[in-house]
Amino acid sequence: MISDTDLKQAGLDEWLNRLESLHPTEIDLGLERLRKVAGRLGVETLPGKVITVAGTNGKGSTVAMLDSVLRQAGYKTGCYTSPHFLRYNERICLNGHPVPDQMICDAFLRIEAARQDISLTYFEFGTLAAFLIFSDEAPDVSILEIGLGGRLDAANLIDPDLAIVTTVALDHESWLGSDLEQIGREKAGIFRKDIPVVIGSEAGKIPASVREEALRIGASDISQLGQEYRWFTEADGSWSWQSLDDDGKISEECLLLPAVSLPTDNAATVIQALNRSGFDISTEALYRGLQSASLTGRMQSIGRFVLDVAHNPHAAHYIAEKLQSMPVKGRRVALVGMLDDKDVESVLNIMAPVFSSWYIAQLEGPRATPALRIQEYLANEQQTDCRVFPHVAEALDAVLAETGADDQVLVFGSFLTVAGVLEVKERLLP
Repeated sequence: MISDTDLKQAGLDEWLNRLESLHPTEIDLGLERLRKVAGRLGVETLPGKVITVAGTNGKGSTVAMLDSVLRQAGYKTGCYTSPHFLRYNERICLNGHPVPDQMICDAFLRIEAARQDISLTYFEFGTLAAFLIFSDEAPDVSILEIGLGGRLDAANLIDPDLAIVTTVALDHESWLGSDLEQIGREKAGIFRKDIPVVIGSEAGKIPASVREEALRIGASDISQLGQEYRWFTEADGSWSWQSLDDDGKISEECLLLPAVSLPTDNAATVIQALNRSGFDISTEALYRGLQSASLTGRMQSIGRFVLDVAHNPHAAHYIAEKLQSMPVKGRRVALVGMLDDKDVESVLNIMAPVFSSWYIAQLEGPRATPALRIQEYLANEQQTDCRVFPHVAEALDAVLAETGADDQVLVFGSFLTVAGVLEVKERLLP
């Protein structure tokens, strides 16, 4: 570990190693410690507008599309997301590009000086670093992704000008519990009085507590998919977005849109959010931004491989449906590794019918699900063609050796699984 006297010369990897050991727990929900340090740093507010995005699934794609459209419209953007795949810098982006190491190290040094005797988690250090960088660089809009929950997440320290909740499903149950209505209220904790709120799931697919909380706190404008806006597929494969009035009738001109690579629910939510944001977005910028938006590790195609971090039942249902709608000449095989704080059995139950062969990788760390347990779960689903490997790299070696050009391979189950394959992504191409 680097000493206090060496901090000024420390590189980013040295800083990150240090941050991992500074706080007794990896997750420590609550804002009081963070608020004190943010006050000392002068980052309790940010320049420009702030859009905060929470949800179980769909946060990343929503942030990516917001960022892409706003940049196409000529706005300077800052994005804070987590976790990262290969480089920590992916978490803090300006105008679509990860910030340099030195910018993050300088922010860490300022935080270290300001925190004094206040202990901060790894995630809290990173969140404050993003706030400092956005404060210094002054983007027109800062888009903040909530990492866990909503109300008590570090990113929720900043009051947003617009808040989005995409979906609510069971995940992180050891922290958030298994009561969906309560989880919905926690995620709705990003809402504020007198700001617009957009809910990216239809009634019946998201706990009623999300909209109820928006009403309770006095949000200025509440939009929900299927109620204040909707989308539908056209005969030619394109899709249309519509805003609806209080009677469920079309209140604005229908937008005919080209197919997008990211989930259409989230694309429709982005359009609704931008309409309520006050930004001047031309139709051309909207089209270009939605079409060009992409997201690492979310239905990411590299040759015959598809990479997705899907690790909960809600995401598994989506991926299974998407794959089954995609034609494939050969077999469908899976490379999977998961963490033990997920609903592993339910995810595998959903995915099992989609694949003929399974390559199971043992992930590293205390939270990793034993690969042999994944094999047992799959055996219960009558999946007999399952092999276990000590690392993602060995599982990938076997997949490349034993599958052909007509086979489709899904890599899923965790950011760690996808990151292990992305490290050697050039091997995936023909």
